[in-house]
Amino acid sequence: MSDSAGLYLGLISGTSADAIDVALAAFDPQPRLIAALAVPYPAALRPRVLALAREKAEINLDELGTLDVELGHAFADAALALLQREGMAPAAVRAIGSHGQTVRHKPTLAAPYTLQLGDPNVIAERCGITTVGDFRRRDIAAGGQAAPLVPGLHAALLADPAHERVVLNLGGIANITVLPRDPRAPLRGFDTGPANCLMDGWSLQQRGLGCDERGEWAATGTVDEELLAQMLAEPYFHQTGPKSSGREVFNQDWLQRQLGQRRLAAVDVQATLLALSARSVAAAIRRDAPNAEQVLVCGGGVHNTALMKALAAALAPVQVASTASCGVDPDYVEAMAFAWLARQRLLGLPGNRADVTGAQGPRVLGAIYFGA
Repeated sequence: MSDSAGLYLGLISGTSADAIDVALAAFDPQPRLIAALAVPYPAALRPRVLALAREKAEINLDELGTLDVELGHAFADAALALLQREGMAPAAVRAIGSHGQTVRHKPTLAAPYTLQLGDPNVIAERCGITTVGDFRRRDIAAGGQAAPLVPGLHAALLADPAHERVVLNLGGIANITVLPRDPRAPLRGFDTGPANCLMDGWSLQQRGLGCDERGEWAATGTVDEELLAQMLAEPYFHQTGPKSSGREVFNQDWLQRQLGQRRLAAVDVQATLLALSARSVAAAIRRDAPNAEQVLVCGGGVHNTALMKALAAALAPVQVASTASCGVDPDYVEAMAFAWLARQRLLGLPGNRADVTGAQGPRVLGAIYFGA
């Protein structure tokens, strides 16, 4: 299939399950964000998603099936809201790339799998736009981790022959892409561990608030160095890539096991969780990108002032800055990546980077659901 100056729409909801990010992008020839929108999760859906994603969740098949459909409608509503705001007809969009909502990611089992909800059939039917979904399972079938899938776009957007850079995405989980100066060199990248998921969960549990705005609560607490050292001993942090993670490892049950019988002030636990995110990310970058000169940050965590300060301190003298400093909106890089992945699928081009995911080779990712 030949390509023209088409528009592609990307949809994603990350580990935090707090919003659906929508990005309208063009790739002619360089990736370019045209418009974007963050649509809060319907209030009734988020607790059901988080309950299903718990480590020891009891799976009810009716709940799984209906949630898949309801999330499909929520993703379709988000896509249509952006088009309506921009005054665009669905026919102006060549394809939608929908990541869906991950509820379980188990790439290291004997029979590995990953599960995303948000039925692409519903999105294609509601929007009347060809929709590409189910991006991760082909990489798993090829022996990969199926994550991260964004490094290809990171390279297209942010690689610089003058500097070795690391792109750091701070979502619920943190992931890095190491961008070498030489564009022919292999990429490296992996999930480093928690970014916001533990802090968000603890804030919700202790204060009834789904996030710690700008890290202001954590900033008033004191880091418990003994607890931090114990948490940093988690085996996942010491594994080398390819590797990926999610709520399957880093969840509130994990946190409760770490706390044990300790009686700490809730705010001190939050401060320690923020330090955990910053120091685990910094350790991964120092180990796998020792020559990095710049760390460019995207994702929701870029707005956590306390976390950004902790990262800058942990990584000094390496420069830490938002991707906005390079003209790239930090809030919509991942949504833009799934617009790019939809384009890759329609063109029959690989979407994964096998040097990142550990797959047996490049693979065309995603299934196509034709528009009405």
